[in-house]
Amino acid sequence: MHPKSSFLVGLIGSGIAASRTPPMHEAAADAAGIRYLYKKIDLAELKLGVDALPDLLAAARRMGFDGLNVTHPCKQVILPLLDELSPDVQALGAVNTVVIRNGRMTGHNTDWFGFAENFRRNMQGAPLGRVVQFGAGGAGAAVAFALMKLGVRELAIIDVDVTKAKSLVDSLSPRFAEVRLMVGQDVAAAVAAADGIVNATPIGMDKYPGTPLSTVLLRPDLWVAEIVYFPLETALLRAARALGCRTVDGGGMAIFQGTEAFRLFTGISPDPDVFFATFASLGG
Repeated sequence: MHPKSSFLVGLIGSGIAASRTPPMHEAAADAAGIRYLYKKIDLAELKLGVDALPDLLAAARRMGFDGLNVTHPCKQVILPLLDELSPDVQALGAVNTVVIRNGRMTGHNTDWFGFAENFRRNMQGAPLGRVVQFGAGGAGAAVAFALMKLGVRELAIIDVDVTKAKSLVDSLSPRFAEVRLMVGQDVAAAVAAADGIVNATPIGMDKYPGTPLSTVLLRPDLWVAEIVYFPLETALLRAARALGCRTVDGGGMAIFQGTEAFRLFTGISPDPDVFFATFASLGG
């Protein structure tokens, strides 16, 4: 067990009042028998912009925080403010977890791990020859990285902003020489040739209703993965399930990025079931 028995952790982001992360971490700590205080540092509530990050990090260091989770809009702005970046962060250009040890701050990214672990547990044996991913934003970068780590051989990235898709392909290609990574242009043709599709856009959230592609392109032998978890059953998943596709929802990605962050903060691998139970109890 970690020599420490109590931890002080925080979440920095904007509009995080409803975040499920703090209760999930605290419940996991209770189950592991450690004291764990998880504070929300909401920029919107504090009426602060990202320019306040250096001050907030200095305060966290001085107040003895053991770590911070970082969410929108701080995941990239924080990079130059840290002492060290993990190889995953260097590949993805985004941080969601900061470990503070002896005053030194190291940035990690557990988003990709969250997607990969969720996929591994729910999609055993799913074919990974050709995959089409919708969305090339921050979450998209983590998902593409995860898919390549999972062993996808050919990955087409489709985004309404083609330059965004191209820059993601350009930044990740050199790291995975064995994967054919490309910008997808013709949605129908790409999906027709695919084993599976992933939605890494916000489309399907309550705020952004709809589907990232026309559901007439779905077919029963296609697997469908989702990163949206408000709601857990998006319009895309509903249509895919009605056809009999294998599917995986976005809840597990949110949970497993959290279990990995908890492990980085404490040195203890938490019980994922506690995260799942807390996540479910908070509605959705």
